Amino acid sequence: MEPWHLLGIEPLGRGEIEGILRGARALRELLRGPTKKRSDLRGKTVINLFFENSTRTRVSFEMAAKILGADAINWSAAGSSQAKGETFLDTIRTLEAMRPDVLVIRHAASGAAELAARHVRCSVVNAGDGAHEHPTQALLDALTLQDHLGSLEGRRIAIVGDIAHSRVARSTSLCLRRLGASVVLCGPRTMLPAAPWEGVEMVSDLREALREADAIIALRIQLERISECLFSSAREYARYFGLSRRTLAWAKEGAFVLHPGPMNRGVEIEPEIADGGRSLVLHQVESGVAVRMAVLLRAAGKLEESIHG
Repeated sequence: MEPWHLLGIEPLGRGEIEGILRGARALRELLRGPTKKRSDLRGKTVINLFFENSTRTRVSFEMAAKILGADAINWSAAGSSQAKGETFLDTIRTLEAMRPDVLVIRHAASGAAELAARHVRCSVVNAGDGAHEHPTQALLDALTLQDHLGSLEGRRIAIVGDIAHSRVARSTSLCLRRLGASVVLCGPRTMLPAAPWEGVEMVSDLREALREADAIIALRIQLERISECLFSSAREYARYFGLSRRTLAWAKEGAFVLHPGPMNRGVEIEPEIADGGRSLVLHQVESGVAVRMAVLLRAAGKLEESIHG
């Protein structure tokens, strides 16, 4: 059987997205129960390869694998043979020779997961590749929004921040549009993509972006991917693009606020908003474990069986 890969949202149709979300919703009940253990993936091995730092994504993939009964192995570039000059592909081939069932890969280079998938026989899941895609983040954002808004058909979602350097903006906008939402991207002109993205509105005025928005996703400034000065100061950025009580008044009454983390409090989001009643940040974290459980089951060809079995 050909391995199933999750390399991005781009190749997924609406039906497959909805199937994963349906599975995640069912699996989340396991997380909320007293016994967080199943045997669906007993005998399977998941290797998490993180070439970049991570808290939420790495830990939730590890939790997802262990809850489902798989053996989870966490690998990081620090202390590995990468420090001795081993190439990315040699690392991938070496680990694949140990016969894992799934490789979960985060890397600073766009296309790293796709490159790995062309050279291995097991499933590959993209946990974020450069500024390209972060598919499981998009899925957990969609799940979180559906939980609070119901159908996303016709909903207006604003994504605000460093759009040009954000893999979350790309994946989440694709995912939400596939589910029927309209998406508006907002940020300083220096942080918007040079070319327009198909099917989305791009503006550099926050008031315009938040007009009639049902939810707002705030993004941090990707300093690790920026080699030049794109804004004058954090204080000025917060004034014009930060989410605060003042700026949220421009959105639809009761609009929800999301953030993929880590948050830079006082820059893209004020603490009272991050911790307030309209914030879904911690709900996103919970959704992340459920979505990654569903993705691992899908990679094993057991998602439908696990839900209905």
